[in-house]
Amino acid sequence: MTKPLHLAVFASAGPVSGSHGGWRHPQAGGDLLSAEYYQNLGRLLEEGRFDMVFLPDILAVPDRLGDSLDSQLRYGALGALRLDPLVVLSIIAGATKHIGLGCTMSATYFEPYILARAMATLDHLSNGRAAWNIVTSFQDAEARNFGRTEQLSREQRYDRADEFMQVACALWDSWEDGALVRDRHTPLFADPAKVHRVDHSGNWFNVQGPLNVSRSPQGRPVFVQAGASDRGRDFAARWAEVIFVTPGDPVLAREFRMDLRARAERFGRDPDGVKVLPGIAPVVAESLEAAEAQQELLSSLSLPEAGLSTLSYHLGIDLSLLPQNEVLPEDLEAPGVEGHFREVVELTRRTGLTVAQLGQRYGAGRTTFGFTGTPVAVADRMQEWQEAGACDGFMLQIPYFPGGLESIVRLLVPELQ
Repeated sequence: MTKPLHLAVFASAGPVSGSHGGWRHPQAGGDLLSAEYYQNLGRLLEEGRFDMVFLPDILAVPDRLGDSLDSQLRYGALGALRLDPLVVLSIIAGATKHIGLGCTMSATYFEPYILARAMATLDHLSNGRAAWNIVTSFQDAEARNFGRTEQLSREQRYDRADEFMQVACALWDSWEDGALVRDRHTPLFADPAKVHRVDHSGNWFNVQGPLNVSRSPQGRPVFVQAGASDRGRDFAARWAEVIFVTPGDPVLAREFRMDLRARAERFGRDPDGVKVLPGIAPVVAESLEAAEAQQELLSSLSLPEAGLSTLSYHLGIDLSLLPQNEVLPEDLEAPGVEGHFREVVELTRRTGLTVAQLGQRYGAGRTTFGFTGTPVAVADRMQEWQEAGACDGFMLQIPYFPGGLESIVRLLVPELQ
C-alpha cells in the first residue's frame, strides 16, 4: 500500500452491528448495559490501532414491517435497544487515550446549541477525539417521538441540516483560542473580548450565543456523513471529513468516491481531506474453512424477518406486503435511505434473490462480498479496493463482539501492518 488505510469500527450500543444474528453468536459476550463492556471495546480498538469507533443511533423502535414492533423486539433487530451513544462514548473516553469517538446525533430533532455544547464537552474530556455523524432522520416513527405526525420532506431535512451546521459552527467559533485565561490574581477567568455572540436569525433557528463551553481542542468535532442521494452527496461534500457508504462492489465504490471528491472540489475543499470508508462485514479466521464456517453460523443465526424488519425501516416501505418468493419489483418506490435502496437493488440484480432471501442476506451483513477468509485473503481484498481508487479505508461492521473484533485485531491487523 502506498498510503495509509483508515479503519473505523461500526459498533452499535445495542445488539446489532454487522449481523442481526451477532448477539446470538457463542463468542458474543458481555452485558450491553454495562460500562465495562464498552470500556473493554475501546481498549481492544486501541490495541488494534483503529482510527475511530463509530456509534450509530436511531430515535425510535422501527415499526415499518407489518406496522408492528414485534420483529424488532423479538429478534433483537436494528433498533430493539439503543443506548444514548454520547453517554457511551464518554464511558469509552475515560478508558482510552487514542481512539476517535464518533456518534450519530440528528440534525432534524436536536437543537444546535444542545448538540454544540455536548460535542464540545466530549472533545474537551477526550482531549480532542470527538466526531459527529450528521444525520437528517427519515422515519415517521422518529417524528412521532418528537411531537410530529410525519417526517419532514428530504429537501426540508437537508435545508434544516445546512442551517444547523452554520449555527453549530458559529457556536463552536464563539470562543476564540486563548479566551479561557483562568488568571487567579487579576482576576480574569475568561477574556470578554474573545467571546462573541452568534446572533443567528434564519428560517429554522434563532440563536443568540455564545456557547457556554470554551473552544475545544479540535475547535469542532470531525464531521461524518453517509448521504447517498444527490442532495445528500452535496451535503457530505460540503461538510464532512469522513463519508460512510455501503456499495456492493469496488466499481460502484470508486464511482461514488470520485463523485464525492469532485463535489468537494466544487465547494472549494481539498478532495484529499474527504475520506470515503465503505462498510464491510469481515469474517476472518486462520483458515478459509474456519472463516466460511463462521459465516454459515452467522447466516443461520440471522432470520429473514429480522433482516426484512430493518430493511423496511431503511427503505421506508413495508416489505411484508410484497410477495416473499419473488424479487423486488423494478418499479419499487422507496422514500427512505437512497444508499440502502441502491445497495439492495444492485444485490438483487446480481444474485436474483427473492424478498425473503434478501432479508436473510441483509440481516447477515452480506451485501458486500469478498471479505470472508484468511487474514492474507481479506487484507489482499482490502488492498485491491484501495488501489482501485474505491476507498480511503473501511468502516468495519464487525458481526459480533467481542469475539469478531478479537479475530480482526489478532489476525487481520498484523497482516495489514
